[in-house]
Amino acid sequence: MITKTSLSRRALLSLSGLGAAALLSGCASSGASMPTITYRNPPQPLGPATGGSAELDAMYGEMMDNGYVIPAIPYQKIPSRFYRQRVLDPTGQPPGTIVVDTPSRFLYLVESGGTAMRYGVGIGRQGFSWQGEGVIQWRQKWPKWTPPDEMIARQPELAQYSSANGGKPPGLDNPLGARALYIFQGGEDTLYRLHGSPEWNSIGKAVSSGCVRLMNQDIIDLYERVPTKARIVVWQ
Repeated sequence: MITKTSLSRRALLSLSGLGAAALLSGCASSGASMPTITYRNPPQPLGPATGGSAELDAMYGEMMDNGYVIPAIPYQKIPSRFYRQRVLDPTGQPPGTIVVDTPSRFLYLVESGGTAMRYGVGIGRQGFSWQGEGVIQWRQKWPKWTPPDEMIARQPELAQYSSANGGKPPGLDNPLGARALYIFQGGEDTLYRLHGSPEWNSIGKAVSSGCVRLMNQDIIDLYERVPTKARIVVWQ
């Protein structure tokens, strides 16, 4: 279990960059290596974002995915710490584990060799967030969205997307975005997801009703990297 003390202490290591990886590799947790990533149907970049870094233009530019054209993200308007990047692993968890650090608004996918892929996230506003350990039991490309009954009770206008009405079809305006990873705990669906979002300006903020959201370009990347039945730890 990740503790506040250990995560806060280790988080400082990521600031030193990958140059110190050789010095700290002895501290990496043991575990199975990450599987080789094979993109079965890789998204096709269509054009740059808004200029600047060629690497970031490629990461966050407009792309075609499963017949949908995902708009470019104006990444210059997002704090650079929330860009997708490889960092020293600050979690101490085994490779293949997803760790969500909600106070820092980061999601880590732990890799072998002492590194992790880090993504900026938006999280549930106070009172709607989830924490603990679970498993990514199911995953879906361009998922349908079905708000839970509790959400419909708070927002009756969402009744049109209830399970009885078939949910909201996939699409660019679907709240779950391009991908969804479903968190289970003890074999039961927690109703919390890691998912994409067209609302890039929500990254780094606490605005959603409990789920962890990533930019669509980032959730596509994460989806391809996450091992089957990956363990997830959400820390507050």
